[in-house]
Amino acid sequence: MSSVAEGPLSSEFVSLITPGVRRATLLTEDGVRIEAVYEPCTADVTDTVIVVAHGFTGSVERPALRRAAEVFAQYAAVITFSFRGHGGSGGRSTVGDREVLDLAAAVRWAKSLGYGRVVTVGFSMGGSVVLRHAALHGGRTEAQIDAVASVSAPARWYYRGTAPMRRVHWLVMRPLGRLVGRFGFRTRIHPEDWDPVPLSPVESVPLIAPTPLLIVHGDRDAYFPLDHPRMLAGAGPAELWVEAGMGHAENAADEALLRRIAGWLVRQ
Repeated sequence: MSSVAEGPLSSEFVSLITPGVRRATLLTEDGVRIEAVYEPCTADVTDTVIVVAHGFTGSVERPALRRAAEVFAQYAAVITFSFRGHGGSGGRSTVGDREVLDLAAAVRWAKSLGYGRVVTVGFSMGGSVVLRHAALHGGRTEAQIDAVASVSAPARWYYRGTAPMRRVHWLVMRPLGRLVGRFGFRTRIHPEDWDPVPLSPVESVPLIAPTPLLIVHGDRDAYFPLDHPRMLAGAGPAELWVEAGMGHAENAADEALLRRIAGWLVRQ
């Protein structure tokens, strides 16, 4: 897997418009087609759009992501999308590396719709991607964002300290695991190792300021223990929420938490 190039964005999109909802195919800087959905705010008129980045093996059509989008749409317009190698998007997953280009394409589409504020929220792998995107694109007006929320994200790469993460590494690193990913989870995984290793989430945090940053993590997360969010929050200016009884990522985020995250994003 090659790391993200530091060139200007060149994403394009073709929209299929239905009443209130727009489905689009976005083209990333490296030529991957990404499926995306825009949903207007269902409440008051807003100048904010929330771009939502799902976790590994997720997609724009997964129930947990759709539930999150429905809650967020009560506070702002929402854009959801499937990362490369997931759902109906093209390409193959690089498990957090070139996915930053997918998010950049979604942010550019959000800006093209005329909203004054674009904010991002990501879960698990998506949580690491929103951190890296904010760090790498902070000075570029076409991809710059106004606030970031990272939920259930790892702080460092190659973590194998829990049984679920050892299973994830088997899925990603082994040929049989990638077959299981393709046919069992509709996730096509790139077979090559990272070269070079991308900027880690914890290395990204100091580069995000002055953009407001929120770190959210459950105290019952089976994938990443609490040293991960504490490392992230300690690496730079950030607000940390440790949620009692919460497990991992979008599947574990209840409506009350989603509302609090949305409220935080629109207030920044």
